Amino acid sequence: MALRQTTILAFAGGVGGAKLALGLARSLPPDQLTIVVNTGDDFEHLGWHISPDLDTVMYTLAGLSNPETGWGLAGESWNFLDALDRLGGEAWFRLGDRDLATHAQRTRLLGEGLPLSAVTRHLCERLGVTAEIVPMSDDPVRTIVHTDDGPLPFQEYFVHRRCEPRVRDFEFLGLPSARPQARLLEALAGAERLIYCPSNPYVSIAPIVNLPGLQPLIASRRAAGMPVVAVSPIVGGAALKGPAAKMMTELGLDSTVIALAEHYAGTIDGLVLDVVDAASAPAIELLGLRTLVTNTIMATDADKIRLAQETVEFALSLKGHGDTETGRQGDRETGRQGDTET
Repeated sequence: MALRQTTILAFAGGVGGAKLALGLARSLPPDQLTIVVNTGDDFEHLGWHISPDLDTVMYTLAGLSNPETGWGLAGESWNFLDALDRLGGEAWFRLGDRDLATHAQRTRLLGEGLPLSAVTRHLCERLGVTAEIVPMSDDPVRTIVHTDDGPLPFQEYFVHRRCEPRVRDFEFLGLPSARPQARLLEALAGAERLIYCPSNPYVSIAPIVNLPGLQPLIASRRAAGMPVVAVSPIVGGAALKGPAAKMMTELGLDSTVIALAEHYAGTIDGLVLDVVDAASAPAIELLGLRTLVTNTIMATDADKIRLAQETVEFALSLKGHGDTETGRQGDRETGRQGDTET
């Protein structure tokens, strides 16, 4: 599919976001795509600055990611972690031997005074990533998950505790004073379409869109004709990767694509949902959203490219805030195959 020339800004978290980001990067010239990545998952571990979502997107676009996990590097070894575990160290966060080089280099460059955005640009250049990957802010933001077991830093909840504690709420430490990264603001000012990748709406997309001053800017761009489209991470009532559905249930919400649409209603113009949720499209349209029903499972690179191209074309078919047309666009009863992770 040959895409019409357009400028896309994408917001992404980890594995699901990285998959669609790869499809976008394979479909658009580098100067027409900016990928802004959540940094609320960042943390300091064993003396290193770890940026899990940035690394997942970077490794994926570099063609280096582990296809079985979606995170980390392919062909990784674990000698350091095994040795650390024998010594009684904190080995719960999986750091592969080759992956350590990224964290060591990032920590060194940050220590020399470079902002996270400049460090990310340096790492991408060294790894041959041509698409522009931008951290949402150069200022530290840390996601805290409030649970029945008390407040937990995100990686403690997500990795160490395996998402087992019941979720009550979320807090983003540092967010009120964090400044949106300058390239994020520049890209938003020039973007023709904004796409929310299929990432967790509560802990991946929310930290980005809630940066100070960003929501009014997005609203003004929508009013000026820049539609916002989200790709659902919920398929058939389940999150294809990560704890989004579990979080929704524990927050007292239905883990459905309709509940996701209700969460985004008023802030986006279109929602891409999977064929298994086609029956939910009319209810979503009553919320004022246009819908694209297609196969959202990204098992192969071809799937990622197809979904990215369909999402961009869907976004281009919308007129932005104030579009009063109704009806589904481009419904596809495509077959679904492969794994079920996004």
